[in-house]
Amino acid sequence: MTLRKQRDYHINIFWSEEDACYVADIPDLRCSAFGETPLEALAELQIAKELWLETAREHKKRIPPPRCRPASTTSLSRAYVAA
Repeated sequence: MTLRKQRDYHINIFWSEEDACYVADIPDLRCSAFGETPLEALAELQIAKELWLETAREHKKRIPPPRCRPASTTSLSRAYVAA
């Protein structure tokens, strides 16, 4: 039996000065949510993601595969040194 690593969508969580709250988003789905803490933003995003996927299935819309990946720290370090 071969076990496959399950892939999921990349999630960003960041503080938004403009909105004065934490924002969590899934770039592949163009889906986002917010909260007073990073954990609250993440919890709200999980709800939004499930609703997004449910709606896409109901309307027979294409669901994009997980693709977006953050740059590795090695790449970021090289870019910083090169700059």
